[in-house]
Amino acid sequence: MTQRGIIFNIQRFAIQDGPGIRTTVFFKGCPLRCWWCHNPESHKILPEKIEGCNVRRGFDQSFSMNKDEVGKEIFVDELMTEILKDRVFYEESGGGVTFSGGEPLMQPDFLYEILKECKDEGIRTAIDTSGYTSLEVINKVAEKTDLFLYDLKLMRDDLHKKYTGVSNQLILKNLIELDHQDKKINIRIPIVPELTDTNENLFAIRGFISDLNNILEVNLLPYHRAGEGKYQKYGKENKMSDTLTSDIKNLENIKQFFSELKCKVKIGG
Repeated sequence: MTQRGIIFNIQRFAIQDGPGIRTTVFFKGCPLRCWWCHNPESHKILPEKIEGCNVRRGFDQSFSMNKDEVGKEIFVDELMTEILKDRVFYEESGGGVTFSGGEPLMQPDFLYEILKECKDEGIRTAIDTSGYTSLEVINKVAEKTDLFLYDLKLMRDDLHKKYTGVSNQLILKNLIELDHQDKKINIRIPIVPELTDTNENLFAIRGFISDLNNILEVNLLPYHRAGEGKYQKYGKENKMSDTLTSDIKNLENIKQFFSELKCKVKIGG
């Protein structure tokens, strides 16, 4: 039987989620609760009725969600139909499809099947992930994935637990495993003032990834407040309401700091 999954958005012509022009598919469900999350509607894995949300951007009209609903169940073949509509743009730009979220690894069977279909069609794939999953899942999806966009947030485990809700030990182990498998990896670091953006944390991240062999890029992701309105809309607590956005001069200094590594460093995804 064809696998079904739950997604909450399809964004076409994305240029921040890997190389080239991409289609980004946002999976519902996430095991983390990062204080700075800008997609709080992704937290719960099942579709939700939220009055007045009307989140439909990115979907083809025939696949739009019902009004006031966040999340839509979709079959692998239906999703492939959407992905294949943009094949010409992938081929011309060196792009492909990125599976994001939420956390796509929370739906491993559905993710594996759609990765397999993309591989069979010659479409390059990327997974944007926190890395918080079992080694079994990592090994399974790695077979069909061309690039991992891998988040590193906080290196001190106590702070990681406080600000994301989970330990970072599994995340770090899975990153090492992917590196041992020679998988291509872009490290993504959210630069959140006074939380992830501290000398202690940035030195620790640079030291950790300096021992890895397959890091293609380090992407510094500026903290922004674009998702602020969602917290009120969805009735969720916004713990970052007093936090300022990232300072561009500071971001340039951090970029220079990571440029000592033997990989490309850029601000943004």
